[in-house]
Amino acid sequence: MFGLLFFILFTPGVSEFLCTSSDLEISYTFCDSTAHAFMFNLTPCSILNKSVWKAALTWIPRSDITFLKIIFKVWYDGAIALHWKEILCSGADDKYAVCGTLKGETIATAFDIKGARTKFPKGNYNIVLQGFSDDSENNMVMCLNFTMIVKQDPF
Repeated sequence: MFGLLFFILFTPGVSEFLCTSSDLEISYTFCDSTAHAFMFNLTPCSILNKSVWKAALTWIPRSDITFLKIIFKVWYDGAIALHWKEILCSGADDKYAVCGTLKGETIATAFDIKGARTKFPKGNYNIVLQGFSDDSENNMVMCLNFTMIVKQDPF
């Protein structure tokens, strides 16, 4: 029941199967056509687990990270379910380890995803995660498109 989700993303435009269990499937692709050096793992590979997911991220950004705005959008069965924006790095008193990383440096960090406490209804989820190096959202530094299929209701 507890699986390991681990991937290294290098090839743009290719959809890769990431994770499968009796209750969950996850795959990904990049939104843009540029190759990335990116690694992510997540445990457990189960939506029914009530605990927090443990995540680890390794990323080599293609530009300096003095400013970083994240946009996270989730669609459930074709309808928008969540649209969240947050400025993680502003260049002053930043609290995240990625802030201040220079182009070509390796970011390696671990964190919890508390969303695992959410009860996800059975269905198809499309998740887009975008990162911008400016507030106007013109300079995208990362874009990932995840497909998550929840195979059974947790209720």
